[in-house]
Amino acid sequence: MRRLWILLLLASPAAAQSPAVDAAIAAGQVGERYDGYLGVVSAVSPAVRAQVARINIERRSIYSNFATSRRVSPQDVGITAGCQLLGRVGVGQAYLLSDGSWRRRGVGQPAPVPNYCTGG
Repeated sequence: MRRLWILLLLASPAAAQSPAVDAAIAAGQVGERYDGYLGVVSAVSPAVRAQVARINIERRSIYSNFATSRRVSPQDVGITAGCQLLGRVGVGQAYLLSDGSWRRRGVGQPAPVPNYCTGG
């Protein structure tokens, strides 16, 4: 059930990204973070940085609104969303786990799903 509501949450149009951000993600300049937000990994244009900030503001609003309706913390919603988003990281894309180190998913590597996402 928890997974279903997060999938519905992430399907929201407010969570949509721009073509420039999609390109930066594909290039490994922007990546998904464990906490449900996007992060800037390396140098990007001011426009991409601003779009990442806008997306994160929209995600924060979605997480906060959903948290209020479910009586949980926005951080918990973000972490749960992060589990889903990390599971979608493609080969060559960057991602950040809770240890603070950016990584790139390599060829043949499974999607980066932390143990706390699977109950392990």
